[in-house]
Amino acid sequence: MNAAGSTPSKQVKPVGNPLWLVAEITYKCPLHCVFCYNPVDYTRYGQELSTDEWLRVLRESRELGVTQLGFSGGEPLVRDDLEIMIAEARKLGYYSNLITSGVGLNEKRIAAFKEGGLDHIQLSFQDSTRELNDFLSSTRTFELKSKTAKLIKQYEYPMVLNVVLHRLNIDHVQQILEMAEAMGAEYVELANTQYYGWALLNRDHLLPSKEQLRRAEEVTNKFRERVGNKMKIYFVVPDYYEIRPKACMNGWGSVFITVTADGTVLPCHEARMLPGLTFPNAREANMKWIWYDSPAFNTYRGDEWMTEPCRSCPEKIKDFGGCRCQAYMLTGDARNADPVCDLSPHHHIITEAIAKAQQARDKPSTTRPILFRDDKNSRALSESAAVHS
Repeated sequence: MNAAGSTPSKQVKPVGNPLWLVAEITYKCPLHCVFCYNPVDYTRYGQELSTDEWLRVLRESRELGVTQLGFSGGEPLVRDDLEIMIAEARKLGYYSNLITSGVGLNEKRIAAFKEGGLDHIQLSFQDSTRELNDFLSSTRTFELKSKTAKLIKQYEYPMVLNVVLHRLNIDHVQQILEMAEAMGAEYVELANTQYYGWALLNRDHLLPSKEQLRRAEEVTNKFRERVGNKMKIYFVVPDYYEIRPKACMNGWGSVFITVTADGTVLPCHEARMLPGLTFPNAREANMKWIWYDSPAFNTYRGDEWMTEPCRSCPEKIKDFGGCRCQAYMLTGDARNADPVCDLSPHHHIITEAIAKAQQARDKPSTTRPILFRDDKNSRALSESAAVHS
């Protein structure tokens, strides 16, 4: 029996409680980033959860045992009730983190966040230069972000800087790290693009070469040696250059739970793309039932669902077969081994994607134009998908 009082479907071990809640409180965003992980058809989703509905989600999730809370989006600062959610999170005992572009953060709001008990702010930049930062987000926000960084330091938050790396900015790692140092960043995450959502659409433009990746890691390691403990730098390698898949979300329905803007509850932020699964909505079901008993959350727990070579592979206890969403996106079947794995019969899809991206780099005139994340493009993609479904 599990903690909800019923027997889950085919488990290798009992289901533990979730530890992390990602609250995607809105899909609205003033930025139009070419690598955004939000669903490309986000405009077709329903009405956002109300303040009271979000507060109930926070309470029920905390009762489940969740301790870490990330306010995400879209841009969470678009919601004018964020201060209410932050204050409630502190009362409930969460460690809370705001993941933001900085657009919409002013001194009045950050003071309210501090008073309400927000623990952590992660600020994103697109590049170290105003020109490329503003191009990649299709906005004029570099100067605003720089002012936001000063506000974060002024209010004595740890300076946590996130920059998503890809072909167009990975050669600027030295300048990015120098910018972070000048801002007084204590933590820097150089997160190579993972190819979901809008990033997958723009993969031919964004996937760096192996040589670019090697140089960037070399620069990062030299910078680490110079700054020592003054700054913690995390360099996240893109899946496509690994030979084993990541242990996606530490295993399906194991640690993380995501609640999207419209209330759909997912084991990861991309899972709603998977066919044959009906994910529950927080408006209609209790978070406890959703986590322990809902069929969707139990589908890829354990290893009963696995096909070969994952089923008999000793690595499955480390990587859980990799990412179900990536397997579906690239092979058409979520049960397949993640193609990132060089033991997968579908690994050629990854090597072909790398070769195609290199070809696009050498002959950019043959590549489809970059597609920016915005409502117009999202509606067009939704309509196209509906026509071809």
